[in-house]
Amino acid sequence: MPYWLHTLIIILVIYIAISIALYYLQDYMLFKPEKLPKDFEFHYENQDIEEHNLETRDGAVINGILFKPKGESKGIVLYLKGNSKSIKGWGKFAVDFTRHNYNVLMVDYRGFGKSTGKRSQKAIKRDLQEVYNKIKERTTEDRIILYGRSLGSGFATKLASMNNPKMLILDAPYYSLTKVTARYAPFMPLSILIKYPLPTYKWLKYVQCPIHIIHGTNDKLIPFKTSIKLSKVNPKLTKLHAVIGGGHKNLNNFESYHKMIHEILNIKPQDIDLSTTSIHVKHSSKPTKAKD
Repeated sequence: MPYWLHTLIIILVIYIAISIALYYLQDYMLFKPEKLPKDFEFHYENQDIEEHNLETRDGAVINGILFKPKGESKGIVLYLKGNSKSIKGWGKFAVDFTRHNYNVLMVDYRGFGKSTGKRSQKAIKRDLQEVYNKIKERTTEDRIILYGRSLGSGFATKLASMNNPKMLILDAPYYSLTKVTARYAPFMPLSILIKYPLPTYKWLKYVQCPIHIIHGTNDKLIPFKTSIKLSKVNPKLTKLHAVIGGGHKNLNNFESYHKMIHEILNIKPQDIDLSTTSIHVKHSSKPTKAKD
């Protein structure tokens, strides 16, 4: 056997082995769950909470916590978290919405916290739709806000595309999870291997409610340019909010982030009479000469 052919076969075998490993290990690389015992009791200082369990069609249990505001509720925020830990820790972010008198419902994906069931993109999407349907039994859709953080941004977008919530807020979203993975494995056939493609950009086209995208300009995991690109998918409904200097995990440490949340939740959108603006005025491409 020629040396070059022998080398080629070795490279091919290694490539196939890596591809197989990537396919079967991606759940472990993508999801970093914290599992909680069934009898674990949630506790948050100065927070009024209710624990809920939803049994799905395939027998899984989706665990969640409802955080209640002190004043009269303006609606509910369905908060879809990132890929790590459980709602035990994520619950501390609920105060950013309860302080504006919104209920907040946080749920753990399958295999996180107290939630059970075999995880897949299809199963998680189905679970979250069931959660959304339960919320609709208690309130109208014009009082439901979807908030997706990092991993949760794709699922939140999918929900918004299939329903009619009041608003969609995306925090550090990705264009698609395939694109994020491609940064670390550029030579792998990810379109075939990835089990969680989560094409946010495809679903965003069908969202019909106001869309707010919040992203840190110094995000190293999901670059800010990702949100610039996403903001152009459905531009008439989308507003991009840049947290100057913000990274991927620290937006809540910036005062500007909390000002953005305040404005998003409390300012009612107003139609602008564009006929009274300079929208159609174009700058001259040629300098004009001064007349004598």
